[in-house]
Amino acid sequence: MTMSGSGSAPCRFAHYFIICGIDNETGLEPDALAGENFDQSPLKRTFKSKVLTHYPENIECSPFDQDAVNMLCMPKGLSFRTQRDSRTPQFHSFLITREDGSRTYGFVHTFYEEVTSPQICSAMQTLHQMHQAEHNTSAHNCPSSSSSSSSSSSSMDSLASSLDEVESPSSSSSSQGGRRSCGCSGEGYDSVRDTLYVSKAMCLITPMPFMHACKRFLSQIHLAVTSHQPPPLPLESYVYNILYEVPLPPPGRSLKFHGVYEPILCQRPGVGELPLADFPLGEAFRLLGVENLVQLFTCVLLEMQILLYSQDYQRLMVVAEGITTLLFPFQWQHVYVPILPASLLHFLDAPVPYLMGLQSKEGTDRSKLELPQEANLCFVDVDNHCIELPEDFPQFPNKTEFIQELSEVLLSFGLSPVGGNTSPEPAVSTQSSTLEKDLKSTSLSELVDDKRNGNLGGEALDMLELLQGNPTLERLQALAKRTGVKVARLEALAAGQKAVGDEGVGGRSPVEEEELRNAKLNVQLREVFAARFATMFADYESFVIQNSPDLESWLTNREQMHNFDKASFLSDQPEPYLPFLSHFIETQMFATFIDNKIMSQWEEKEPLLRVFDGRIEKARLYNVRAPSLRSSVYQKCTFLKESAQAIEQRLRKIDHTAIHPHLLNMKIGQGKYQQGFFPKLQADVLASGPTNKWSNRTCSTQRRVDRHRQQNEHLVLDNDLKEKYMQEARNLGKNLRQPKLSDLSPAVIAQTNWKFVEGLLKECKMKTKRMLVEKMGREAVELGHGEANITGLEENTLIASLCDLLERIWSHGLLVKQGKSALWSHLLHYQAREEKNELLSESPVSNGQERRKPESSVGLPALRVSVIQDMRHIQNMGEIKTDVGRARAWIRLSLEKKLLSQHLKQLLSNQALTKKLYKRYAFLRCEEEKEQFLFHLLSLNAVDYFCFTSVFTTIMIPYRAVIIPIKKLSNAMTTSNPWLCVSGELGDSGTLQITKNVLEMTFDRQNLGKLTTVQLGHDNSGLLAKWLVDCVMVRNEITGHTYKFPCGRWLGKGVDDGSLERVLIGEFVVPCNDDEGGRGAKTPPLQRSPSQIRRISITSLTGRGNKPTTVQIQESIGEAVNNIIKHFHKPEKERGSLTVLLCGEGGLVWALEQFFQHGFRSARIFQKNVFVWDFYERVVAFMENADQIGDLQEIPEPLGLNCESFCRYVNAVNNMPRNIGKDGKFQLLVCLGARDRLLSQWLPLLAKCPVITRMYEENALLRDKLTVSSLVGVLETLNDFPITLETSFTKSVEL
Repeated sequence: MTMSGSGSAPCRFAHYFIICGIDNETGLEPDALAGENFDQSPLKRTFKSKVLTHYPENIECSPFDQDAVNMLCMPKGLSFRTQRDSRTPQFHSFLITREDGSRTYGFVHTFYEEVTSPQICSAMQTLHQMHQAEHNTSAHNCPSSSSSSSSSSSSMDSLASSLDEVESPSSSSSSQGGRRSCGCSGEGYDSVRDTLYVSKAMCLITPMPFMHACKRFLSQIHLAVTSHQPPPLPLESYVYNILYEVPLPPPGRSLKFHGVYEPILCQRPGVGELPLADFPLGEAFRLLGVENLVQLFTCVLLEMQILLYSQDYQRLMVVAEGITTLLFPFQWQHVYVPILPASLLHFLDAPVPYLMGLQSKEGTDRSKLELPQEANLCFVDVDNHCIELPEDFPQFPNKTEFIQELSEVLLSFGLSPVGGNTSPEPAVSTQSSTLEKDLKSTSLSELVDDKRNGNLGGEALDMLELLQGNPTLERLQALAKRTGVKVARLEALAAGQKAVGDEGVGGRSPVEEEELRNAKLNVQLREVFAARFATMFADYESFVIQNSPDLESWLTNREQMHNFDKASFLSDQPEPYLPFLSHFIETQMFATFIDNKIMSQWEEKEPLLRVFDGRIEKARLYNVRAPSLRSSVYQKCTFLKESAQAIEQRLRKIDHTAIHPHLLNMKIGQGKYQQGFFPKLQADVLASGPTNKWSNRTCSTQRRVDRHRQQNEHLVLDNDLKEKYMQEARNLGKNLRQPKLSDLSPAVIAQTNWKFVEGLLKECKMKTKRMLVEKMGREAVELGHGEANITGLEENTLIASLCDLLERIWSHGLLVKQGKSALWSHLLHYQAREEKNELLSESPVSNGQERRKPESSVGLPALRVSVIQDMRHIQNMGEIKTDVGRARAWIRLSLEKKLLSQHLKQLLSNQALTKKLYKRYAFLRCEEEKEQFLFHLLSLNAVDYFCFTSVFTTIMIPYRAVIIPIKKLSNAMTTSNPWLCVSGELGDSGTLQITKNVLEMTFDRQNLGKLTTVQLGHDNSGLLAKWLVDCVMVRNEITGHTYKFPCGRWLGKGVDDGSLERVLIGEFVVPCNDDEGGRGAKTPPLQRSPSQIRRISITSLTGRGNKPTTVQIQESIGEAVNNIIKHFHKPEKERGSLTVLLCGEGGLVWALEQFFQHGFRSARIFQKNVFVWDFYERVVAFMENADQIGDLQEIPEPLGLNCESFCRYVNAVNNMPRNIGKDGKFQLLVCLGARDRLLSQWLPLLAKCPVITRMYEENALLRDKLTVSSLVGVLETLNDFPITLETSFTKSVEL
């Protein structure tokens, strides 16, 4: 039986050999998709290329996609040159990603061939004459500066044209020495005078990226075509050989096969090694520099949108493939198009993370490039060695040491770690010359003398003539002799004997040495990156949550399940790593990695995961990581030597040699050699492969291996259910991973965009759900202890990803944009329209949209709810310099005000504006999805965010304060002058004088953060100086956050405890939103400061009503101390206010006050009330008196010291210039005692003091020794924590 090409496909080195170029039948067809520009000279225009021929016809496992291949082989279409232009051959690679995620690679050698068809030459001549005539009429002056510089409009559709415009006539090919090729220069195309050349491409499609081998094979074929002598065998022999007789090297082995003139080596890594990556990483580092490359790498890890930009396709490919191979053990999960053909520019509109490469035209200025979305874009200008990073982006952990280690590896290979400073080699222009250089060496003689080849030894003479008759080679030989390189092989051939080559190292050619050096550099750089991940995720398995009995149930519930304990993982990491890691563990690539880990219980491990787990095991054996677990000390890679040695051994000792090329059973006289022209190959001999047993056998085993591999990678799935769920589980962007290159019908574009819309909606649902669960989860854990807001890291990460999602939604299907942020651009358009309407109607912008917020509290006027108002707040913030920053700040502010959904609904309600700004298919014009999206955002109103207040800590904020007196019981008027000082987590307002009897004021201060306390007082002047205050209300006028500071006490001499100033503790007032859907979903209330009733009853009035029992008192002290301890066990950024825990309701002061009130003889008949502070003062008086008499000498030493400290503190509080009253003094003393770890020492002292018998009943808790000693034990636990007090308490206490 004949073995057709398809049978042995999976194990073959190459799948297809393809020729693309001009089709003489159809002639010149302008390439409309590539963005036609008729202002250009015809030689500069793009014309359609065709796949002229490909062998074999088709392969089952890798169907031939003609359109995609044609588009990627010649992404710019055909290009024409004349004899004056540079016609250097170019090499580039591409890849095609199939829908299942598998890839095939293409390697393309493009060269120029003379145009022989008279029709095409005359068509070009005609076009040129038309172009010239047009130019002469349209421009009297030379048009080198005319239409090409037309201003680039900001509409997205102009992207293609602006790319073309930029290639102005003055910037024609650089090799022409700046000669203007515009129409009137007289240097155009003349069919009589000029020779016309057109580009043609040879391409190999392979299942694995053996770039160097393919490059050498194709350049040898090209050399054979352009050489003076015909090749040793017809070209069909070499093409047939690589298609059907050269196998893929098995894992861990190397392979030698033969090109036209010399053997070619390739090697494949073993099972435990890093997977194959043949693109030269050193080149990527040379182009960008280590620093830039590490920044780009970080952007890729965080799944931002990456756009590579270069004139050279191969550079785009080298950087894209280089960066993605460095991700090991993770894999890029989103759209990946390293070379984006001109016809696919609309893909830059994709609202998902992508990694794409865009070819820049000569002289293109980055500023001319109008991109649909730039808010989260990393723009990499490869040719100019620079990158533009997105804003707010976390640094890679240990970045400095990491860069240092990479620089050391590069320097050890003689490369500079700084990008772009070495002279960049021309694209691949040296290709043919290096090949000719190598011709002088290597195994030509072996090839000639090799009997299996079907060649005769006698042909060696022709070969020698070929070589000696080549002027290039003769020049090279002379050069070689001058530089002292021996051309031993050639001389030996001339001498008619085989020589042992000594011009390479160990008999190897310089090219092979170069390849070996590249391979070693590649693997060492990759090892450094892999080692970083092995260190960072050494313990990742401990945090994987596996709770499904079998694969099917896991796949079914995949959406609902948490499969990685993110919180515990982060709490286990060194602090400096957190900003990066908290973002990274939210990415799709990390989720897929964890999914693969879980599925490895039931199926064979995914190959990358297997290698990575092996690495971690090995590291564990070498060094036990227990003590250094949380250390952020940088650990260098230890595998560099051995990984380089493995490759060197494989390349030095060849494991397999493929069958040599040989004569085929061909018709005589066909495929006649004509120098400089690629011959028409005989299709019948190339259509199918050999029938020998070798390919059959290898293929069946290879197929088995392949089938196995495919099952591992879930490319072949057991059943429909699994197929469906895997697609679901794999994610949103996955089905969009690869745009269909070949089909560009409007229907397909619409369908792709529809997938984008669905994906965005699903992503929005997941993100809002995640933000809610995160918040609610924390709050549930806190069980109503209301400081439960995940500020800090996790919240910031989630909100940043929400901002990114909103930017992507707003840039989908965008027509018009100003600035880098699509959302801010829309807001600005909206603002302009609203302000214009406002001017027309001469009334404030309150046309229906200004639903005021309901009165959230007594005494404060309602705050206007307005999109424009919030925008103005952001526009007034000088700290924010960019549009992207403004959009993010606006989102944070709206989220904090619980107005995000409402604001966006308002913005989108202006449909005329949305239609003007967006294409029909845009997400924002899909009504149903838009409604669902707003509904998901509405759910975020269920929790309190402080994401604006906590991030913009330096901005000026207007505050409004109102003092509310209890009018029934006191003078509504007071003659004294009141003052106020507001404190928050970030600072205080300083003392603010309030106008008499106005009781309301506004003031601007730098952001005070969450408000904690208010000091309220007056100067006691005038007749009506007594004042009973109910509470103070303070509101942040930007965020609308309102705080209530309950008081319920008198301020005045001779009333209550005689206080002229009080420190009040704030409580956050939850707005009673009546917005649709906002009801019934709110956070548990924050802790309050003690209510007025309780204050009055315990202290100043003898309220016998509901005195707490001894058990309740002891429990409340335990609870208060517990809350303080819990506070210190939280991460620092998430602790909230310690003041509330000390002085708020249920706080330590409150609980101890109940303890001291128990059994206290406070009220006297016909006398003033007595306060606990009076007891303290009498204790001090007694001690000082006893000290003078000398009674204290007998007290044991520690107790004596405690007496001394207690007296010192009480006197210091009494001697303060502030009039804080007796209860205020008690509060201050408790806080100072807690801070200075003295409370537990003072308590026994008070219990033992004789004064106690006069002031406390027999049954008082303070007189019960057991209770006192257990209380001392409880208070001692506070000594382990650094308690700090707000300055509003400790102001002017002299200790």
